[in-house]
Amino acid sequence: MRYFTGTILLACVAISLGFISSNRVLAADSETPAVKVKSVRKLFHNGEHNAFTDMCKFQGKYYLTFRSCPDGHMVHPTSSIIILSSEDTKTWKQVHRFSVKLRDVRDPHFLIFNKKLFVYTGTWYCGETSPKTRDMNELLGYGLWTNDGENWSGPIMLEGTYGHYVWRAATHNGKAYLCGRRKKEFAKIVNRSERDPLVESAILESDDGLIWRTAGLFQEKYGDETAFLFEPDGSALAIARCGSGRNAQICRSQFPFKTWKRKDLDRYIGGPLVVKWGNRYMVGGRKTLTGKAVTSLCWLVDDRLHEFAELPSGGDNSYPGFIELSPKNAFVSYYSSHEKDADGKTITAIYLAELVIE
Repeated sequence: MRYFTGTILLACVAISLGFISSNRVLAADSETPAVKVKSVRKLFHNGEHNAFTDMCKFQGKYYLTFRSCPDGHMVHPTSSIIILSSEDTKTWKQVHRFSVKLRDVRDPHFLIFNKKLFVYTGTWYCGETSPKTRDMNELLGYGLWTNDGENWSGPIMLEGTYGHYVWRAATHNGKAYLCGRRKKEFAKIVNRSERDPLVESAILESDDGLIWRTAGLFQEKYGDETAFLFEPDGSALAIARCGSGRNAQICRSQFPFKTWKRKDLDRYIGGPLVVKWGNRYMVGGRKTLTGKAVTSLCWLVDDRLHEFAELPSGGDNSYPGFIELSPKNAFVSYYSSHEKDADGKTITAIYLAELVIE
């Protein structure tokens, strides 16, 4: 397998989308308008397993990050995080790639905070080789940052995250917040069925983006990946994946986020995303309602999901990122393993979809 270093120009080939049938696009109305998937580009493939995306816009440029690993999806010390940038969303270059010694890095997420662009990654301890078993109590968050998008700090251990798997991040009222998944009281367990009910999904708080403390719990049991945003009134809205394949939850809280109201949604969501697009709420992630795993996009209205598109995807896929270009135009990044290379081998690549509200 080969690694990409320095500047990389990535050919972005638009794919004509005839896959959206009438039952996958809602009739337009004021709350759930129809959305056209204008194009999909295979943005990055280097022969490795590429997955878990996020996007942002910082100082006038677009940024996309994801994990790349020559040994595949699971936990490997050979994994690394790639960061690309673009001025026009058409031509992209690699501006940074990093790893953490003896650890698997994955699920990178951006945070713009204190005039810096942070990238956070959850890490599993591996040692020198890929472990057959792993312990959540050895999880540790790492972060790095840039002031200009070109010069990056080295990855630094995030204080207060030992035993936590850090995930999406957001800011509110001068503080940074992270999702941190952990076992209740860092319990010792024998197997996953024993573990899953004990997993909490915590909301972590920081004044500087590097030292973290627990503010509250998105989920008190079956905790998992949680995407969240803050409303103008200071309240928090979250979409939480639930462990053991349970239906996802919508979670709400008011500052200081000690108590939460939770409600089950109608489906499991893997790698969830929740964002405001204009004045509407959009939820994305992997759905499995038909038995096939695909990356799905929905409007969220009155705590109900209204699907408007399935993106070209299959197998190992989802973990979308999002950038709003205007109230009617946006980009969604994601990964998928629905395509094969010239030798017929399944590839896991990064894709970029352009969305237009009709």
